[in-house]
Amino acid sequence: MLKRPLTIDAAVEIALLNNRGLQAAFNRLGVAEAIMAREKLPPNPTFAFSRIAGPLGSEVEGAIVGNILALATLPARAEIAEDWFRAAQFEAAAETLRLGYEARRAYVRAVGAREIAGSIGEVNQSTQAVAALARRLGETGAASRLDQARDQLSSAEVATRLASARLQASNERERLTRVLGLWGTQRDFVLPNALSPPPSRPRSLPHLEQEAVGRRIELRTAHVELSALAKTLGLVEATRFINLFELSGGQKVTTESLPNPESGVTENTRFRFSGGAAAIEVPIFDFGETKVRQAQQGWLAAVNRLTKKAVDVRSQARQAYRNYRYAHEIAQFRKRETLALQAIISEEMLRRYNGMLVDAFPLLENARRRVLLQAAAIEAKRDYWLAETDLRAAISGPAEAIGGMTGDGASESGVERP
Repeated sequence: MLKRPLTIDAAVEIALLNNRGLQAAFNRLGVAEAIMAREKLPPNPTFAFSRIAGPLGSEVEGAIVGNILALATLPARAEIAEDWFRAAQFEAAAETLRLGYEARRAYVRAVGAREIAGSIGEVNQSTQAVAALARRLGETGAASRLDQARDQLSSAEVATRLASARLQASNERERLTRVLGLWGTQRDFVLPNALSPPPSRPRSLPHLEQEAVGRRIELRTAHVELSALAKTLGLVEATRFINLFELSGGQKVTTESLPNPESGVTENTRFRFSGGAAAIEVPIFDFGETKVRQAQQGWLAAVNRLTKKAVDVRSQARQAYRNYRYAHEIAQFRKRETLALQAIISEEMLRRYNGMLVDAFPLLENARRRVLLQAAAIEAKRDYWLAETDLRAAISGPAEAIGGMTGDGASESGVERP
């Protein structure tokens, strides 16, 4: 893919395949899967051995202890672990979407900065030629010193803008390189010279809010987390009085040195004892109220977070669509009105200059104005594609992928997981 001029879809694909930060997110998903598998296993039994020896004999005791409460609650705990694993899956999907939108945004900025630099470079060539002509006219006395200074100032301003634009293009390309995870000779990828023009008509989304609420990945994650916390609350309420219930079975072998009444010789005699035991926690001081209250407050906090996220998602979708429509109108206006009028002005100024009706300075001033208008038109086109990317992110999420529309802490869930 890097051997061909890079497209926006290829940039997203390369980022998803090659970005190590995304690979780390899937490694965290593997950790969550291991935790789920562990929670589904029955509790391990405990084997205890002891030996006591003395001058008259010895005792060897063995016991097997099993947590009956943990075994009885295994199905409920396994179901809760599955919910947390699904939440981790959604989080990995959210990281995938976030990286994809970040790659799209970095690509648009890089190509837009490259296009601006190329446009200013073309204008700079013409301004340098006109400035050289003005200098020659000044040497012959056909141009005043004031006109020469103005010409040189306009030419220097365009050259300065070109240097700044090239630096910006280099920085944006480097940002894209980081998002794609490229290094070494892979950095020699080729970008197109210009962004695609916006479509003639913007997208119509009559059911925007409903679509965003149904598709946003963080809402799906919050739903799964809420389900897991509700099941955790039910388990805590069911086991509020009993936190420990263990059964054990054991056998004790006692060896004693006893004299034989017939022969009078001391012999070792073994006695075997077997039995069982139970251990249960007595709720004298703590009746489980604190654990139940903790689980209740965690569940209520998840409900409030989900409600807040739903409100934020609707607002972000409306804002993103409004930005998208305005960006489309501005880009179309720049293309249809501003650049068209500037082309007429430039053509008329050149015709007058060739007819010796104006000198070189109005040409340079018009060139400087054209630089600003062309850069503004390219920026408007770039802003449209950035707004289009934000609109996609506002519909499918996550919130971190929406540029400049979320506040601090938008990605914090605040959920304490097992």
